[in-house]
Amino acid sequence: MICYRGYRLRGLPRRRLELPDGVVTVLLQFSGTVRTGSPSAEHGSLVAGLRRTAVLAEHGAHLEGVEIILYPLAAYTIFGLPMHELTDTVVRLTDLLGPRAQRWLDRLVCCPSWESRFALIDRLLVWRLRSGPPHRPEVGFAWRALHRSAGAAPVENLVSELGWSRRRLERWFDQQVGLPPKTLARVLRLQRALRLAESDISWAEVAATAGYHDQPHFDHVFKAMVGCSPSQFRLARRRGRHPRALDRIPHQVTSVEISGIDAFLQAAPAIGRQAAG
Repeated sequence: MICYRGYRLRGLPRRRLELPDGVVTVLLQFSGTVRTGSPSAEHGSLVAGLRRTAVLAEHGAHLEGVEIILYPLAAYTIFGLPMHELTDTVVRLTDLLGPRAQRWLDRLVCCPSWESRFALIDRLLVWRLRSGPPHRPEVGFAWRALHRSAGAAPVENLVSELGWSRRRLERWFDQQVGLPPKTLARVLRLQRALRLAESDISWAEVAATAGYHDQPHFDHVFKAMVGCSPSQFRLARRRGRHPRALDRIPHQVTSVEISGIDAFLQAAPAIGRQAAG
């Protein structure tokens, strides 16, 4: 698990681009809904799996709830289902957990303070983590190695260290992470590039430091995963209101406001399937 936070948004509706981030997102919605995907679908409380590509998300002027950010191995234990079933998609929380999910939401809404809500979430998460299926230690080792290297660790080396075949590692990642190791590495490299770009260094330097063959290769991968060019993304990020305040995960670039950015609106149809709001 990474973190969770409460939110109470009042103001103008917002439209954002949510980037591949390597985590599972849970929204416990007390009021308001989020629209995601192409074609878009409206969701209250939801679970969103790992994504290969960015997705458009929008919400109205009033939104309140709790957002929980989970590493995929923790999500596998908490939800007890093959993680590939959540990849590139959004699932209603009640569809995933049944009527008890609504009972938990009702209890959270009735809590007198955010502190009491967080305490209840602590108890629920600890219970699910203790009672759910554990992940394989070999998968945990490979997942940590990819994260420590920001996606640079060669999959062949991981296979060799584990004494597994590549196919076996891919099969268990599919089950307990939701993406093959190579695809997860691609997401982690993109996130490293996005963090580097926040310091205003050139895109050529970003590409070289993040481990891409050259800038044309980086530009191609970036457009395929984000839906626009790096320069269009940087422009939209700079034009946004308090851009870092939109980022949902510490030390990652997860979101950009796209209202009024024509380049992004034109790119939207090329962006992938449903994902997190």
